[in-house]
Amino acid sequence: MPTIKRIGPYRFFFYSNENDEPSHIHIQRERMLAKFWLNPVALAGSTGFRSHELRNIKRHVEENELIFEEVWNEYFGS
Repeated sequence: MPTIKRIGPYRFFFYSNENDEPSHIHIQRERMLAKFWLNPVALAGSTGFRSHELRNIKRHVEENELIFEEVWNEYFGS
């Protein structure tokens, strides 16, 4: 599960066996998890995060969307 970036308390990563899904990024802080689709950026699901924190995470995903997409495509070869 490659970690792509860390921003503050958040770890942005994807699982290496998820190439059958559209590009997305997982975000973890402690035991909380979220998943955002990348194109377009949209929340796919979350566990434990409050709505204000999800808005902040979404902003981070939007700001780094091109990097996340690039790493996704390099890793999965698409």
